[in-house]
Amino acid sequence: QVQLVESGGGSVQTGDSLKLSCVSSGRAFSNYAMGWFRQAPGKERELVAQINLSSGRTRYSSAAEGRFTISRDNAKSTVYLQMQSLKPEDTAVYYCAARWGDVFDGRVDYWGKGTLVTVSS
Repeated sequence: QVQLVESGGGSVQTGDSLKLSCVSSGRAFSNYAMGWFRQAPGKERELVAQINLSSGRTRYSSAAEGRFTISRDNAKSTVYLQMQSLKPEDTAVYYCAARWGDVFDGRVDYWGKGTLVTVSS
């Protein structure tokens, strides 16, 4: 079992920045590729950013490209999502996700409970 706990969400203004954190406990964090999803009200959950295990290769949705940065610290069992130039359309609950293995392929083995990000204009 893996437990994922997100933090860092909050209410901000357009153009502000936020850094989300997700701490993992349980099975070894270093065995998992990681991702961040978000779900806005009335919309489906979508993959925002992902980071592979060994290479550290990252990928982003078109909405996140250039504004968000995913990173991981295996020594702290933590994955981060740095978000800049936030827009009202970034308002959503953000979820951390873990996938066993080297590559995050979109399938999820474990979810966090989410942290709410609200961006007002």
